[in-house]
Amino acid sequence: MSKIGITTTIPSEVLWAAGITPVDLNNLFINSPDNQKLVEQAELQGFPRNTCSWIKGIYSIVRESGIGRVIAVTQGDCSNTQALMEILQSEGIETIPFAYPCNCDRDLLKLQIEKLIEQLGTNWPEVNQAKQRLDEIRRKAHRLDNMTWEEDKVSGFENHLYLVSCSDMQGDIAGFGRQLDQFMAGLADRTPKSDMVRLGYIGVPPIFPELYDYLEEIGARVVFNETQRQFSMPHAAAGLVEQYRLYTYPYGVFERLRDIKQQLKLRRIAGLIHYVQSFCFRQIEDIIIRRQLDIPTLTLEGDRPAPLDARTKLRLESFIEALTYRQKSTTKNG
Repeated sequence: MSKIGITTTIPSEVLWAAGITPVDLNNLFINSPDNQKLVEQAELQGFPRNTCSWIKGIYSIVRESGIGRVIAVTQGDCSNTQALMEILQSEGIETIPFAYPCNCDRDLLKLQIEKLIEQLGTNWPEVNQAKQRLDEIRRKAHRLDNMTWEEDKVSGFENHLYLVSCSDMQGDIAGFGRQLDQFMAGLADRTPKSDMVRLGYIGVPPIFPELYDYLEEIGARVVFNETQRQFSMPHAAAGLVEQYRLYTYPYGVFERLRDIKQQLKLRRIAGLIHYVQSFCFRQIEDIIIRRQLDIPTLTLEGDRPAPLDARTKLRLESFIEALTYRQKSTTKNG
């Protein structure tokens, strides 16, 4: 099967139906042992210092991996993707634009999906068959997500890793399904971590994944990963168009907030970490999030793939200490 790089989650059913393997370029970049060098290589090619490191990493990993085609989400994700697409085009990479309509318009979304179907040479019956295969794996991911907050047996990082992998199924639908089965089968003998402060994580996946393990070191555990969960298509829908209308990530902060508020209550979350990427327009949304959510929130900014710095660790420690004190006081007075 040929491969196409994707800059974020798209209707991958179309690619699988066309006999094409999607490759999430974000995952390929961040999992590279040389991810810091990939950012530096893009800067040597002229990318500005004050450009998102994910964009720079994607650019370099496309060049390094030899991927010849990329589907670039030009609306509903990063505001720099248009320029990235143009640079890749200038270097001989075939690019295919895909745009999520800003107002969740069903007709416009269907048009975008149909254009992709036509470009990749498949059809609706084959796409719907691919959806059935993917939905089977997604249901397993949903069970894993539920085990994270209901049974307290899945770590925040494990939850992040498996849910974020739903964007491209790690290039192997059946193989990824077996991974999920094996992982969940191994949870039976785990002791639940029910004594930790329960956290929610919202925003794009972190550029420093060690965040999750460090939180557990200091007594807290992420039981809700907002965007990663959305990659698993948590809202059941019979049709493909409706499925990607219910997918909240590309449609603005208010669509996201409705889902976030439900999950904060359902998962009994004590505090929230809002991760914002340096030089990203989504940083501005932090203003709305703080106005709309009545929960202790720590905003963390990340720039490059690197270990957590001392200042960030100190802020996390202070936040968890405050939540722990608040939790004990509530229990004592309640």
